[in-house]
Amino acid sequence: MEWEAVSVGLLSVLPPVVAIVLALITKEVVFSLVLGILSGTVIYSFAHGDGFVGIFDNTVNLMGGKLAENTSMILFLCLLGILVALVNKAGGSKAYGEWAVKKLKSKRSASVATCVLGVLIFIDDYFNCLTVGTVMRPVTDRFQMSREKLSYLIDATAAPVCIIAPISSWAASIMSYYPESAGMNGMTAFLKSIPMNLYAILTLVMIFYIAIKKNADYGPMYKAEALSAKGINEGREEIEDMEEEFLRQIKGSKGKIIDLIIPICALIVLCVLTMLYVGGYWSGEGMSLFDAFGNTDAGSALALGAFCALIFAFIYFMLRRVLTFKEFFDCIGPGVKSMVPACIILTLAWTISGVCRDLLGTGPYVAHLVEVSGVPVWILPALIFIVACLLSFSTGTAWGTFGILIPIIISICEIAAPELLITTLSATLAGSVFGDHSSPISDTTILASTGAQCNHLQHVGTQVPYAATVAVCCLIGYIIAGLTGKLGFGISTVITLAVSLVLLFIALNILPKKYGESRYHINETVREQNSGAV
Repeated sequence: MEWEAVSVGLLSVLPPVVAIVLALITKEVVFSLVLGILSGTVIYSFAHGDGFVGIFDNTVNLMGGKLAENTSMILFLCLLGILVALVNKAGGSKAYGEWAVKKLKSKRSASVATCVLGVLIFIDDYFNCLTVGTVMRPVTDRFQMSREKLSYLIDATAAPVCIIAPISSWAASIMSYYPESAGMNGMTAFLKSIPMNLYAILTLVMIFYIAIKKNADYGPMYKAEALSAKGINEGREEIEDMEEEFLRQIKGSKGKIIDLIIPICALIVLCVLTMLYVGGYWSGEGMSLFDAFGNTDAGSALALGAFCALIFAFIYFMLRRVLTFKEFFDCIGPGVKSMVPACIILTLAWTISGVCRDLLGTGPYVAHLVEVSGVPVWILPALIFIVACLLSFSTGTAWGTFGILIPIIISICEIAAPELLITTLSATLAGSVFGDHSSPISDTTILASTGAQCNHLQHVGTQVPYAATVAVCCLIGYIIAGLTGKLGFGISTVITLAVSLVLLFIALNILPKKYGESRYHINETVREQNSGAV
């Protein structure tokens, strides 16, 4: 269905504000998303002349349309849930956990292993969140790492890794938004933008720093870690039954580590191949590798790759005899069921994004304010970074923000500041990832808490201070990038990266002292107050 967006000015930002505020107040994401969607369809229906009945008609049609557009992604999640259930049933996760406990001797080594695994799974943020969470959760639990910390490490190695990996669903999306009329193709622009994608680079530096350095946590994350060390893990409160069910499933399993590694490796390889296939690499049209990735449909390719991986897993587990024929097919129901909560919230998140983009034009409204403001050109990277942060945070989607801002910043920079084109493009991508990384209605944020089996709002509340720390350093970095733009992109990049990294290290040394143990006193009184969460 084609939607005709209405111009409602400032009211266009109301739906995401309603959803975010209610989510933070009520701690109930589904309720908050539904109210945010309804607030948007009420505004649209009366502005468009559809009346009272139109509110519900537009809501259902929009939700159905968004679900139809993303059916392949829902299918991919369900297939991935089945594969995860099979690996668990075969005992691969249990075997990896037992091996890791023997080889990994501390919480530090478990944290580093989580970060490394997250960086290695760069094809897609959905796949990253769910796979890393399932694999590392048993290991980090044994070292009393909080579920909030695990969720953060997963989330910080999902979108930030995908946004700087040329072979990923994110890269393909960004390239597709780059106008053909621009002076360079999408792949060239994407590769040039990587060194200036400050949020992605600084986030990856930060997670390894926090994983390696002792007493590096601060804010709500410090409290979560301190409570977890005392046996109180607030983030696990809602999923204990799921953990017990998981332990029952793997009890007595005969699996080995290869029963985890081989299916996951097969999934990665098959997803890469299917992305190339869907992108037309073998169509006989002489398409290059990068062109094929840029032309692919990530959702369809990942669903096809996951389906092929399930066929491979069936043959593999039957030959290994770690699962019987009946046990294999018994995993289908629980595997799909494990993804139902995520699918519900994702559908609502896509719908509210549709309300903002298709019905009310939230993005164009904000983007127009930037376009006509007449600000000095050197401030463009920093300003676009802020706008991208707000847009992505409000709508819960980085991809939608790319689509709105990339064509606008190209048209602005080509005329006003050609030397800042790539820098401003990088700022757009960085701000979009920050918003996606931090927003409680972001699908990646939701899947990170799902993968870690952490309370979603607990994950958001502990992660935002960390993400905000990086974002502030990035903002200062992009101001410097704007001021040094005339020196040339290479020199500007070196100066900007160096200053941003120094600022980050200063912050990471000051904040734990000010907002760590001195701010949060975790003692027996806290144990008693939180005993109900155990």
